[in-house]
Amino acid sequence: AEGASFPFVVVAPQCPEGQTWDPYVLEALLDRIIADHRIDESRLYVTGLSMGGQGVWAMANHCPERLAAIVPICPPYVWFPAERLKHLPVWCFHGAMDSAVPLTDAIRVVRGLRAAGVNVRFTVYSDADHDSWSATYDNPKLYDWLLLHKRRRP
Repeated sequence: AEGASFPFVVVAPQCPEGQTWDPYVLEALLDRIIADHRIDESRLYVTGLSMGGQGVWAMANHCPERLAAIVPICPPYVWFPAERLKHLPVWCFHGAMDSAVPLTDAIRVVRGLRAAGVNVRFTVYSDADHDSWSATYDNPKLYDWLLLHKRRRP
């Protein structure tokens, strides 16, 4: 909307009402995008907000070997074996005043990831409610950080 130009193909799927993210469907979408467009498969980044942040956790757990980095934003808590993300850079964002998804949801996952040796950055916006995505997606440092990462083979 601001006219910024990024060296990315951006895909923004919407989860059907009354459903949750299915990582198999997300991976099939990813395969279709790769088949239809010129995509550098060593630079696949996944981000999402709120329920989409939960989808990021699900996708990262489902196929971490395909991703270069992930950015979950105000994600609800999801349990998964944290060591699966051992080689996947993570930058998680959350608002401290979030009235929709408690900050503790992100803290629980971030603590588990760090305990498993995962490279996790964690940014908490002290005055943000649920909308922690506007500040995140407006931050050019996020895109610089993403571009630093290429998929690593475990």
